[in-house]
Parts: sequence; C-alpha cells; structure tokens
Amino acid sequence: MPRVAKEEQPSLKRVIGLPGAVMLGLGSIIGTGVFVSLAIGADIADGMVLPAIALAGLVALCNGLSSAQLAADHPVSGGTYEYGHRWLNPSLGFVAGWMFLCAKSASAATAALGFALYVMPEQTLPMALGLTVVITGLALTGLQRSNAVNTIIVALVLLSLAAFVATGAPALAQHSERFEPLFDSQRLPDLLQAAALMFVAYTGYGRIATMGEEVREPRRIIPRAMILTLTATLILYLAVATVALGNAGSEFDSLANIAQAFSGSTLANALTAGAAIAMVSVLLNLVLGLSRVVLAMGRRGDLPEATANIRESTGVPVTATLVVSAFIAGLVCIGDFKLTWSFSAFTVLVYYALTNLCAIRLKPEERLYPVWISYIGLIACLSLAFFVEWRVMLIGLGLIASGLVWKAAFNRATHG
Repeated sequence: MPRVAKEEQPSLKRVIGLPGAVMLGLGSIIGTGVFVSLAIGADIADGMVLPAIALAGLVALCNGLSSAQLAADHPVSGGTYEYGHRWLNPSLGFVAGWMFLCAKSASAATAALGFALYVMPEQTLPMALGLTVVITGLALTGLQRSNAVNTIIVALVLLSLAAFVATGAPALAQHSERFEPLFDSQRLPDLLQAAALMFVAYTGYGRIATMGEEVREPRRIIPRAMILTLTATLILYLAVATVALGNAGSEFDSLANIAQAFSGSTLANALTAGAAIAMVSVLLNLVLGLSRVVLAMGRRGDLPEATANIRESTGVPVTATLVVSAFIAGLVCIGDFKLTWSFSAFTVLVYYALTNLCAIRLKPEERLYPVWISYIGLIACLSLAFFVEWRVMLIGLGLIASGLVWKAAFNRATHG
C-alpha cells in the first residue's frame, strides 16, 4: 500500500498574509493570460471574446470558491492532489496531481520561452533555459524573499497595463463596429471554445490553494485572496481586451504592437518590458506551486521519498524544486508553443472538475459556500472540455493513462 502523509513529517512555514496571497495569485495569472490568450480568444470569437472572458471568469470564480473552502479546511501543500485523497480516493487524487504537473509544467515552459522571445528572440532556447536556472535559484532561497520579488513584478506589470488601458480608451467610441458580434447564437461554439481557452488564463489562482500550508490563518485568508484575485483579473482582462479590440479589431498579435500604433514607442516598450517580467512572475509562481505538489506526492509515496524532504534552514522542498525545474527545462527544449498551450486547457479543466467534485463531498460543517456553486463549477468544467480540439483530448487522456501506469509500477516497485 502507498505510504500516507504523516503528522510528524516537517511542515512548511506559514509566512503568507492576505496581500502576499493575492500577489501570488495575480503573479501566477497575469502573464501568458493577458499577453497571449486574449489574442487567441479574439481570433476565435471576434467581439464575442468579451462575453467569453466573463463566462470563463464566472467558471473560474466557482472553481476558486471550491478550492478556497477545500484549502481552508485542509490547508496543506498539494491542492486537489491532497483533496482528492481526502474526499475522493487515491487514484483520483493522483490523477489530479498528475494533471496539474503536466499542465502547469507546460505553462511554465511557455512562460520561459515567451520571456526569451520578448528579450532575445535570436537566442530563444539558451535564454529560456537560463531564466529557468535563475528562477530555480530564487525559489531555493526561501518563499519570503521570492514572494517579495513577485510583488514588485506584479506591480510593474499592472502599471504598464493600466497605462495601456488609459491611453487607448479614447479610441473606443470611434470604432464600435470592432466589437461586433458581441453575441451571435449561431457562433455559440466559437464563444465556448474561446471561453475554454480563456479559462486557462485564470487558473493561476490555484497557486493560493496549492501553497495553503504556507498561508497564515488559512480559513480566513485563502477565500478572501481567491475572490480578490479573480475579481481583479476579470476586470483587468475585460478592460485590456476592450481597448485592444477598439484600437485594432480582433486580428491583433500583441499589445505592444497595438500600443505602438496609437501611442508610440514609449508605451510599446513599457508593455514589452511588462510582458517579459510578467513571464518571469508566472514562471516563479509555477515553480513554487509545482514543487509543493511534488512535495505532497512524495509524502504519499507516489513519487520518490526524497521529493518530500524540506531544508530546515530555508523551509524549502529542495529536491521537489529541482525535479520540477528539470522537467520544465526539458519541455523548454521542445520549444513548441502550440503544444504546451493546447493541452493545458483540457488537463486544467479535468483538474478543476475534480476540485469541484471534492468540494461537493464536504460535510455541512466544513462548507463555507452553498454546494450549488461546486455543482456549477463541475458541470462547466466538463462541458467546456468538450470544446477543446479532439486531438488535444486524446493527448490528455493518454497522459492520464500513462500517469496511472506509473503509479501502479512505482508502488509495486517500492512497496512490493
């Protein structure tokens, strides 16, 4: 039988308050979401990307509230991997952890490659690998220091995006036709496909839950941080997308190019810098979050026991962090943006479907919010998954199968 997590195992330090938790969430979301996925959504749905953003935000809020009450009731590292073991069964818990590792490692590799393309496009691979090494070193120094860097990064990115919205807003009244169609029932599949992709752009809020063991007063802080993070993200996405559509229509490639057209090089350069540092923030937060899931899987014996070790001097799971970074570096070497972005949607939707299923199983005294919220989240995740390209679904299902094979083989080898 797999080894279960034990009370006497060393715990991570609770060093994160409400502002830090919100910044962790924003730092994990604002990056590929605002600088990449908005253009993808607009290309699919035209003006309907705006209701797609709102729909994805509402689904994310339902999922976030489910994650929040689970994390508040069971504040340990690992997110839905741990919740699945507690409220479902070990196999579904493992599937959740496996999906998280696959999807978010790919997202981390995309962030590293995105940074390199903004900063040094002629040396994309070496720059992306170099950034991965630097971020790994930062994560190994301890959470308090890395969280301070994350806060600075998020503030700078928000300033550049605020300048983009404020400077580009005057053009909106002159180009109302660029928002058409805002809704067309005959193009509902396009709206839902765009919503599925935009949902991925919100999912960084899960870092707050996966790092629940390091949050002070988790039952109070985690739900508030989830709601504040998702509300701020929804407002930001709608504002940026509205200005982008009003100035360039649905066929835009980057916010920097749009800014260049209506404001000149200063704002364009600021957005380029904002995009680059946002990718740094996303990569940092993904390394932190992923390493905590590996830590949890190591504690339960689904990964080698060494991944459960925590360095006492820094409170950092060193081996887990190095394993995650090596996996991300391997994906960086593939260098395929389309692959990493595509299967993230399906695997993340599966992950949060399991999150909602766990929340449905909560007892009345454990629940912070009505159970219908979790039912909406579950149905929405499963429904949106059907609007992901069928080839991507097959890849996702193949990943689930390969993970379960690994679990069976590893447990047999280590536990007889």
